[in-house]
Amino acid sequence: MGTSRLNEHLWIVGGGIAGMAAAAFAIRDAGLPGDHVHILEELGLQGGSLDGAASPVQPGAYVTRGGRMLEEEAYRCVWDLFSTIPSRDDPSISVKDEIRRFNERVKTHAKARLIDRDHRILDAADYGFSLTDRFDFLRLIATPEPMLGSKRIEELFHPHFFDTHFWQMWRTTFAFQRWHSAAELRRYFLRFIQEFGRIHTLEGVRRTVYNQYDSMVVPLQRWLLAQGAEVRFATRVLDVDFAGTPETGRRATRLHVLDREGEHRIELGPADHAVITLGSITADSTYGGNDTVPELIRDRRDHGWSLWENIARKAPDFGRPMTFFGAVDEHKWESFTLTMRDRVLLDRIVAYTGNEPGTGALMTWVRSGWHLSIVVPHQPHFPGMPEHTYTLWGYGFQVDDEGDYVRKPMARATGKEIVTELVHQLGFEDILDEVLAGTDVTSVMMPYASALFACRAPGDRPKVVPEGARNFAFLGQFVEIPEDVVFTVEYSVHAAMIAAYTLFGVDRPIPRIYRGLLDPQVAAKATRTLIGG
Repeated sequence: MGTSRLNEHLWIVGGGIAGMAAAAFAIRDAGLPGDHVHILEELGLQGGSLDGAASPVQPGAYVTRGGRMLEEEAYRCVWDLFSTIPSRDDPSISVKDEIRRFNERVKTHAKARLIDRDHRILDAADYGFSLTDRFDFLRLIATPEPMLGSKRIEELFHPHFFDTHFWQMWRTTFAFQRWHSAAELRRYFLRFIQEFGRIHTLEGVRRTVYNQYDSMVVPLQRWLLAQGAEVRFATRVLDVDFAGTPETGRRATRLHVLDREGEHRIELGPADHAVITLGSITADSTYGGNDTVPELIRDRRDHGWSLWENIARKAPDFGRPMTFFGAVDEHKWESFTLTMRDRVLLDRIVAYTGNEPGTGALMTWVRSGWHLSIVVPHQPHFPGMPEHTYTLWGYGFQVDDEGDYVRKPMARATGKEIVTELVHQLGFEDILDEVLAGTDVTSVMMPYASALFACRAPGDRPKVVPEGARNFAFLGQFVEIPEDVVFTVEYSVHAAMIAAYTLFGVDRPIPRIYRGLLDPQVAAKATRTLIGG
């Protein structure tokens, strides 16, 4: 930390939360001057998949592609980072403290997690385990990850497990399908074992005041710019050159860049470092509006995977991206954001569930054709929203199946048809016309939304810092961090901390992965839940 950094520069490929976190750790903990940090981002804004913005297809409407939840115990790297980033609205407190205070005031305790075909709220506290389910569950946890290999979840459980209330809640909270990686599910069980006894209320969830872009990305971006960090938008990195071997040491030597000026190279000198984001779960996202349907792109048009493809050809331990982007139909899902100009639907949902906005959690129609889920966030969900404007977010897991009321696949349904299906699932047909008249819908098709759960083998994901790497590291949801779980903000920030601390020799401990099984109280509660459920 005392070593001079005056000659060192850090080049960050990708302006998502992982790249931004790497920049922050390099400045805050490694002592790198802020103006020696350069973030190269192909889009026109930072945040990557951690987004929330104005709808690109419905004027005056809003959209978030994903719904994200934070967690108290497990998100140690996130809390470490945001404990020193000033809040968006009150710079006298940190983002971490803002989130803590908000959740003390607006407590999550869902009362309507699961709903049946007849609009009845089910007793979600009855997890529905059979003896066989319990045995399968314990066997999965007890099986070392290397022995699971590339097995699918459905290979480890009997069919009854997939009808249990527990699975319906777990799969929609974390976005698992039965054909996803059993090894990743095992990691999730171990990483979030503290949630076993409260998955039916999600009271362990921590939410941000606004959407995560405005509550997390914006303040982090402001802090980085205040430190002098450079962000180059509309800058796409085409390829990276490397020299050396794992045995003798490897270096990133050159970035091939395409920007408004055309193609050129950035030569990496002896004191330069590069961290590179690999892959994207929101690559090739497309949008639909009230009367349009989002296109499903299968041919990787927006370059979200091409950089990793090029890098992977350079060395066998740089990962295998085809493992993750090669099965669109196994990983796609569609989300939607409703922008409502009155409280008609909102008030009916509050009366139906007993949850004020922000105090509930995912509501899932367990037998619906599209396998719909929604969540009503605390309002306003976006800063500066006009008065009497509200939003809710939802998604469908089975987008190729026919709806129960709109007799077509969700993937072919317009925004208004999605609202029609949702209102019917709620049993609110009497207000359908009023809701349609006062609501704008933005739907989003994401071909790779759950690609990070693909069944994988050792080597499919590269290490954050590959063997012999002297000045480079990899970031994002497709790197390998033993025991940690993808599809979380924590994973991206954890990778960024590993990368920055390793490359710059930071003498500060990285927070250890939370292991609830080592806490006797947590382990006892989880055991009671499994035995009694």
